Amino acid sequence: MGLRLVLVTGRTLEQAAGMHKGKCSEEYRAAVSRGEIAPENLAALSLAEGGAALLRTEHGTAEVRLFSAELPAGLLFLPLGPFANALVGDATEGTGMPSFKGIPVEVEPL
Repeated sequence: MGLRLVLVTGRTLEQAAGMHKGKCSEEYRAAVSRGEIAPENLAALSLAEGGAALLRTEHGTAEVRLFSAELPAGLLFLPLGPFANALVGDATEGTGMPSFKGIPVEVEPL
């Protein structure tokens, strides 16, 4: 059973530290594949902390690990990086930068 949530992306300290070790490092990969959702959303997916999930938007899919965080129910946070990029479209509305916030996302446990 899946959930429909709203995806927002952004920077994290772990993502930045991993990037300095190299984008091929395990630290970077772990940091950018870590999604955060409200505890009640994690429970609704029947996932334990760090459980694997498939994220799907109209632009693509990504497999990430999910953790509970102090977020509003219905919101999913994912650090910027290759996993987030797979979910974000390329339309820029003339700004030169795609939208990294407010993207509808389907979340299914793996």
